[in-house]
Amino acid sequence: MVNPLCSLRYVPRMSSPRHTSAVLVVFMALAVGVGAEPLKEQSCDVVGDESSESQMEKALLKKLEPLSQMRFNATVEIGAAENYTYQFRVCREVDSSSHDFAGLVQRDRRTGKTTVIGRINETQVFNGSDWIMLIYKGGDSYGRHCSGEKRRAVIMISCKRGVTASSFSIVSEEREKEQDCFYLFEMDSSVACPAEDSHLSVGSILLITFASVIAVYIVGGFLFQRLVVGAKGMEQFPHFAFWQDLGNLVADGCDFVCRSKPRNAPAAYRGVGDDQLGEESEERDDHLLPM
Repeated sequence: MVNPLCSLRYVPRMSSPRHTSAVLVVFMALAVGVGAEPLKEQSCDVVGDESSESQMEKALLKKLEPLSQMRFNATVEIGAAENYTYQFRVCREVDSSSHDFAGLVQRDRRTGKTTVIGRINETQVFNGSDWIMLIYKGGDSYGRHCSGEKRRAVIMISCKRGVTASSFSIVSEEREKEQDCFYLFEMDSSVACPAEDSHLSVGSILLITFASVIAVYIVGGFLFQRLVVGAKGMEQFPHFAFWQDLGNLVADGCDFVCRSKPRNAPAAYRGVGDDQLGEESEERDDHLLPM
C-alpha cells in the first residue's frame, strides 16, 4: 500500500507578476546607477589639431572659465519682420541635451526656428591690452547670403573692473559680403582686464621690509629680555651692550673723519714765553739810580 504522504509533491509558489516587475525595475535602476558616469559638459575646442594648439589660446580659455556657468541673452527687434533672441554661453553648449556644440544660437520669436550662429568645437580666441576676442565658427549655413558659407559669431569682451559679466548685446550682422560674414557681439567683464601693477617702487618695498624686520627685532628682543632673562630698565633693549659700544665707535669715527682741523695742527695762539717777558723790573729801574 502506498503511503499517501509519499505521493505529495512540493510545488513552488509563483510570485505575482507585479512583484516580479518591481524587482526587475529595482535591479535595472541599480545597474544603471552603478555603470553610468555623470555627464560632463563640452567645452571650447580651439581650431586645429590637438598637438598644434596654441598655448596662448589655452591660457585665454582658462581665463574665461569663470564665465562658463553663466547664460547670456540679447533680444533684437527690427520692425515686424525680424524679432530674434540670441542665447550665448562661454565655452559651453546652450542646450547640452542636443549635443550639437552650439555656443551661440538665434531664435526667431515669431516662428520659433532656431539657428546655430557658432559652435564651441571650432573656437578661436585672442586678446589685446584690455579686451578678449572669442570667435565661434561652424554655424548653420547662410543659404542665400555669403555664398552659403557657415555662420560665425564674434564676441568682443571688453574690460570692466568690478563686474563679472554684463551688457551682452549684438552690434551688427555682416552678411552683404561674398564670404567671411559674421555676427558681432559685445559684452563687459573683469576677466578681460590686465593685472593691476603695484604702485610701490622697489625702494619702497625694501624700506617697508627693512622697517618690519627692525620692528620684529626690537619688540621680540624686548619681550625676550623682559620675560625670559628678567632684565630691567635699559637692559631690556636687545643686545644693549653691543649697540652702546657701536654708538661709541660711530661717534669716535665721526669725530675723527668730520672734525674741522687735523689733530697735529699748531695752535692758533702762542703762549707767553720767557723771551717775551722782556727785562726784569730790576733792570728796568737801573736808569733811576744816581750816577
